[in-house]
Order: sequence, then structure tokens, then C-alpha cells
Amino acid sequence: MKLLRIRTLIGLFLAAGVISWAGARLWDSLGTLPSIPVAAPIVLAAIAAVLLATALSFRSRLRAQRERRPGAKGVEPLMAARALVFGQASALVASLVCGVYGGVGVFLLSLLEVPARRDQAIHAGFSVLAGAAVVVVALFLERVCKLPEDSDDSDSGEGTATA
Repeated sequence: MKLLRIRTLIGLFLAAGVISWAGARLWDSLGTLPSIPVAAPIVLAAIAAVLLATALSFRSRLRAQRERRPGAKGVEPLMAARALVFGQASALVASLVCGVYGGVGVFLLSLLEVPARRDQAIHAGFSVLAGAAVVVVALFLERVCKLPEDSDDSDSGEGTATA
């Protein structure tokens, strides 16, 4: 598997942000902009928590296996591959979601005097933070699942990532 590229994630974030900012301006000029769901940051934070728990579990199990502790329970390669794919997919989707909520949030900054819009801007900000947490934790999970003999291609973003 190829490692995620930071440039790809940033590009998705910026493209989605610009498009959603323009879409929010257009939508608001034609009618009422829909509200940002209160559950958005909660769901993103829950995904980040699941990914973090998985990464920490894999890291401790792999460390115990490397140190040859008696009774150490290893990580099944298929389970690690599934977790890695889930992490990469989560990072890509979270980058898009961060861009969308970031673009709408930037648009809402001009409407902070309206209490409802201020609350929506706050929800958008928390959604961007929670989405960024998903991306960071997914990248951490990717590093945990990387084989020790793989070369470190952090600059190019290419290489293999497996359990």
C-alpha cells in the first residue's frame, strides 16, 4: 500500500474549502444557508478516538512482539491492513469534511453578529479541529503499521505500508 501524502490531504482540504466558501456565498445570496449539524464534531471526534485506540493497541502489541515478551499477542496482518485502510479512508474523507466546514466557517465569520450564525461558525470550527484530529491520528496509525524494514520515505510519501 502507498502511504498517504500530506500534499494530497492539504490539496483536498483547500479545494473543498474554496468550493464550499463560494457555494455558501451563493446559497446565502439565494436563500437561507442550512445550519451546520451539532453532531458533526462529535462524530469526527469519535472516529479519531477509535483510530487512536487502534493505533495505541497495535503499537503496544507490536512492541511486545518485538521484545519477545512471553505471552505477547501479535497483530494479525489482515487486521492491520483493514485498520490501515480504514485510517487512510478516514483521513481522506476528514480532509474533505474539514475543507467543507472550514469554507462555510470562513463565510460565517462575516455574519458573527447574528447569534445563530455565530453558533454555526463555532460548530464549523470544532468540526475542522475534530477533522484535523482524525487526519493526525490516521497518519499516526499509518506509521504504527509500517514495517520496520521499510525505508523512510516521509518526504516523497511513497512506500509500502502494511502490518
